[in-house]
Amino acid sequence: MTLTLRQPRDRSRTTTALGWIARTAATVALLAAAFTGTTAGAAVAAAPAAAPAAALTAAIPAADSSSSAMAAGAPAAAAAPAAAASVGGWTCPGVAVPPGYVITMFDIRGCNGYGAWFQQPVRDGIWTCGGSPIVPGYVLTNFDTKGCSGVGAWFHQLVRNGIWTCPYSPIPAGYRSTTYDARGCSGLGAWLTVRV
Repeated sequence: MTLTLRQPRDRSRTTTALGWIARTAATVALLAAAFTGTTAGAAVAAAPAAAPAAALTAAIPAADSSSSAMAAGAPAAAAAPAAAASVGGWTCPGVAVPPGYVITMFDIRGCNGYGAWFQQPVRDGIWTCGGSPIVPGYVLTNFDTKGCSGVGAWFHQLVRNGIWTCPYSPIPAGYRSTTYDARGCSGLGAWLTVRV
């Protein structure tokens, strides 16, 4: 008798690729909403700040329009839940970030698999997800490629004389960039920002 064993499949590449695609799509939707000021995606009522990300998916009813649209074979864009305004808490892609708020967390499982973003008020010394708005008066001072569940994270600080800033950081009025250090900002390069 010959015994044949199935070889286990390495799904890590597939899982990694799908996660990257979902994070990229969510980031693009977030940037589109930030630049256009629209709510082109989906939203979920803000969950309590202490609620875990898993609670977000539970907040969406099973018999919503997205479930019935998917069952009917509608395209994915039409299957997204309806957009709604939100101030802070967990939101779906495409929801505009309110003034004075930043995005600090990402949950790839949220919003029926579209991904969910956590919005909270900005403060000095906060890590934010890539694509989060930069509140006036703040600059980017560090970068973490693995932060925000792999999306990438930027460290926001209030501008002050002698602070090192990363690429893509705004330079507020009354300041200018001077010296460059290629090692700064986790290897992206940094500029010394000083008062004019």
